[in-house]
Amino acid sequence: MSAKKSKTKFIFVTGGVVSSLGKGLASASLGALLESRGLKVTMLKMDPYINVDPGTMNPFQHGETFVTDDGAETDLDLGHYERYVSTPMTQKNNITTGRVYLTVIEKERRGDYLGDTVQVIPHITDEIKARIAAAAEGFDVLIGEVGGTVGDIESLPFLEAVRQCRADYGRENVIYVHLTLVPYISTAHELKTKPTQHSVKELTGLGIQPDILLCRTDRMLDQKLKAKIALFCNVEENAVITARDVECIYEVPLVFHDEGLDERIAERLNMWTGTPKLSRWKKIVSIAKNPKDRVRIAVVGKYVDVVDSYKSLNEALTHGGLANECAVELDYVDSEVIETQGLGSVREADGVLVPAGFGQRGTEGKIAAVRYARESQVPFFGICFGMQMAAIEFARHVCGLERANSAEVDPETPHAVIDLMTTQKGLAQKGGTMRLGAYACVLADGSVAAKLYGKKKISERHRHRFEFNNAYRETIESHGMRLSGLSPDGSLVEVVEISDHPWFLGCQFHPEFKSKPLDCHPLFRGFIRAALLRRSAARDTLPLGNLRAARS
Repeated sequence: MSAKKSKTKFIFVTGGVVSSLGKGLASASLGALLESRGLKVTMLKMDPYINVDPGTMNPFQHGETFVTDDGAETDLDLGHYERYVSTPMTQKNNITTGRVYLTVIEKERRGDYLGDTVQVIPHITDEIKARIAAAAEGFDVLIGEVGGTVGDIESLPFLEAVRQCRADYGRENVIYVHLTLVPYISTAHELKTKPTQHSVKELTGLGIQPDILLCRTDRMLDQKLKAKIALFCNVEENAVITARDVECIYEVPLVFHDEGLDERIAERLNMWTGTPKLSRWKKIVSIAKNPKDRVRIAVVGKYVDVVDSYKSLNEALTHGGLANECAVELDYVDSEVIETQGLGSVREADGVLVPAGFGQRGTEGKIAAVRYARESQVPFFGICFGMQMAAIEFARHVCGLERANSAEVDPETPHAVIDLMTTQKGLAQKGGTMRLGAYACVLADGSVAAKLYGKKKISERHRHRFEFNNAYRETIESHGMRLSGLSPDGSLVEVVEISDHPWFLGCQFHPEFKSKPLDCHPLFRGFIRAALLRRSAARDTLPLGNLRAARS
């Protein structure tokens, strides 16, 4: 069978030995390298779980659910992709086993297969390949990451599909990059290659011979060790790339470039590219390693034991630090602990942030943190649920509305300052039914938000069912909270501020999803700047020994 004609080159990234080696980060870093050479790059995540999307999955198990402009709830790796390459991700850029099987079953029910016996090969694999082709259209390079670990039964249909792609598109248009582990055994004082050998053997047993190996390790591999890996894994020596641990994740593209990864890929795919332009990446890495100052931010939530639950948020705060040439120390505070033990370390923070979340658990702790930040003039940032908690706190303690709450948290509250959106009432299905994706917002003249964005009309991504209750607008505004961002028709409150506060802002949307290391989101830049100013003021006005007391 002759190969399909395609202007797109395909790079498929697999992983072996153990999970959490960093395939998403490696894929994103490779994308950044190729984009720095002038290529138009897109990304694809193939997830082996049977869920249609991760929207209803527990953050403790899965981590963050990332949201795209077109309203897709996706794997957190798409956040990595958007932070490293300029191409916005869409519904096309995340495939799950559940979505693939759902489509095939729907086709079978309609009679699309004309009585054929529907099988994994060719029907499931053909559907996967069709989605790969759709995601690749219009791009120079598609980097496709196969989730899971080689050898997992769940990943087999995806691995078979990408194996077939080389025959479909031609050897000169498809390469395989395999991420594996080369552990250092301290008792033996040496690096061990056997896990990598076994991982590659498993992959070749599925019909995929890797072209390039990314060897995850805590130190550089010498040429002798690379030669050994190349010999036993049937790859060229210059295709064995050290993927060493780094101090800052934005250093990974630079490490890969120094190892010649982008050059190897250009050679194997027979691509002409420009000279890589990496000066901006080098600059932010330099700032990260040599900050001029530092700030401490208390992140008050209920998923603090699983940092990946706030992956995009953590990175956006880091971006705020890079934009202000400072390091950002994150203090994750369990809001449930605040309810039983008090504010604790929150009092030591230069800024307080309450992130997104759902449900009743830990809400009173979040409200207590908001109250502390408001009354103590500490910079405060509330995102989605955090913005709702800020409105409830203000309603209770400034407006005097006793037992004010969200209808989600307390359906019997006499003052549902936050209530279910009209469009959400009567919905029976949970998955994919929230207000999702990008929506426009109009900012009030002279507001903090308008000054930071530098424009009046913005677009931001949402993921919520509940909203600010318009019945309380007049009461809230009359007591000093400014509703500074509204939907274009004026029906939805998107941003709230307190004017007589150094920096107090809540937004219904998720700005963290659009922040990049090379282009920090303006709200995070402003929040970290405000925290820096507070820290600087404390240093200038108080003896060093009294700083802690001043924040108490």
